[in-house]
Amino acid sequence: MVYLFFAAIFVALALAAPSLLPKTRSVTVLDEEGNPTIREDKHPAATASLVIRGAGILLAVIFVLSTSFVIIDADSVGHINRIYMGDDMGPGQIIALSGQKGPQAEILPPGFHFRLFLNVLNDVEEKSIINIPEGKYGFLTAKDGVPLDQGQYLAPRWDEKAKAHMMDAQFFLTNNGRKGPQLTVLPPGKYRINRYLFDVELQDALDIPAGFVGVVKSNVQETPEPEMAALPKELAGRLVVPLMKKGSAGIWVDPINPGRYYLNRVAYNVTLVDTRVQTWNYKGGYERRYIDLQVTQDGRITQKERAEQIVVPEDAADAAIFTRMEGWLVPQELRVQVQVEPGDAPILVASVGSVESAEDKVVTPSIRSVVRNICAGEKVLSLIDENRADVEDKIEEAVIPEGKKAGVTIKDVRLVDSVVPPELLVARLREQLAQQLRETYKREKDAQDQRIETEKARATADQQPELVSAEIRVMVAEKDKLAEKLKGEGEKLRLIEVATGQKAQVEVLGQDKVMQLSVLEKVLDAAVANPDIVKVPSVLVQGQGNSLEGAAAILGASSLVQGLEQASRTPPPAPARPRQ
Repeated sequence: MVYLFFAAIFVALALAAPSLLPKTRSVTVLDEEGNPTIREDKHPAATASLVIRGAGILLAVIFVLSTSFVIIDADSVGHINRIYMGDDMGPGQIIALSGQKGPQAEILPPGFHFRLFLNVLNDVEEKSIINIPEGKYGFLTAKDGVPLDQGQYLAPRWDEKAKAHMMDAQFFLTNNGRKGPQLTVLPPGKYRINRYLFDVELQDALDIPAGFVGVVKSNVQETPEPEMAALPKELAGRLVVPLMKKGSAGIWVDPINPGRYYLNRVAYNVTLVDTRVQTWNYKGGYERRYIDLQVTQDGRITQKERAEQIVVPEDAADAAIFTRMEGWLVPQELRVQVQVEPGDAPILVASVGSVESAEDKVVTPSIRSVVRNICAGEKVLSLIDENRADVEDKIEEAVIPEGKKAGVTIKDVRLVDSVVPPELLVARLREQLAQQLRETYKREKDAQDQRIETEKARATADQQPELVSAEIRVMVAEKDKLAEKLKGEGEKLRLIEVATGQKAQVEVLGQDKVMQLSVLEKVLDAAVANPDIVKVPSVLVQGQGNSLEGAAAILGASSLVQGLEQASRTPPPAPARPRQ
């Protein structure tokens, strides 16, 4: 506006300058005859007035042009608010259409824009573009448009064809765009939006992690008429809340799978349902009694009773189930594996709301009732013997249909710990202990026998050198015995041969001569062995011949030979007569 004021001043100056400045001036000059005369010449100020007029017009044009353009930055949007020269808006109208004063539906994109008196007639304001980051979406609220119908609180979804033009305020307002919160949201990206028309609020996108599904409860009716989904036969008439097809208001029969979704949180409520296998434990909440058996030094078995309080763990689904069996109150701990299959998640949400509610309101009461009923017809010891699996199968078969009613699939039921009264186990325990004692005594005896054998083997190993030496000596003795035996047999053969020779000698020389020769042979052998037994007297021996005669004479004179001769002449003693 200031620029326009100065432009007007310069235009006025350009118009008024010729009238304010003289155009001519009187000048006295001499004519041809030399007489002074007055002549009207062009005044020097006339040229200045032309300059002033030109400068004023130029400055006025510059000031007018300076109010007729804008330059919009690349990350901004130009918003126009018409102030002068336009019609007034209608009642309740927020955004002005073409020719109306007020916030305009038109916006200026980035760049240079020229319009005569643009900045004079309008207030041009730059607003930043809408930037929606990843993981967010833009929730739109239109400040102007056709009012919502009765019962509506969200404007209907824009179809894909119109969606590209709905950001154009002019198109939105002239094509029955609805005023108020919009069902259509803006996914991540950058948008040039008329901020006079739309408010944009960033909301978190919906992330469904792996192992979960999302059950959608729609608050808006997008189809002309609501359409219910068909239910399984076993649920017909039992599910209070109906399941709807996609597009109808209510709980949709089809869940949405893991992923990221830009769902309008005002229009849709999404319940995450864990579809992984879960384990529910029923344990604790009772007093457990024990009867301990002990073995005394003399081998007797004694028993002692004790008790402890079993508390319910924090992560347990519930306490143990008390069953009445054969008059005994038996606490029973269970482990139940359950899973919500993806197709059953809407049934779960529609019937009870959540997995926790299904556990507390449906499955746990059903399990307690079934376990009590089945165990009431069983024997107490059947919970810990080979019939235990049959009891588990009966319980599992009975609770599976009850879980299905709430959308929960029961995968497995196991009896974890059956707290049987210790009085029923004493006889069995005593028998087992006695058997273990017998086995222990047997093992100890075997161990002692093994130890003896080990010690014996160790001692044998320690005496191995002596044993080897003894074995060698035995072998040597055996060899010596065999040598002596062979030697005796040789001597025997020799004597036999000698006797045979002597017999032949006796036949030739006679028995007396042979005996003398034998005695002489022995004497000579003895003399050779002991020369001292031969005593030679001092005898003069004379004669002729060779030297053997003298030696024979000397030997004959010796005491040894004389003794032999005397012995040979002595007759042998007469044999003794037997006693009468």
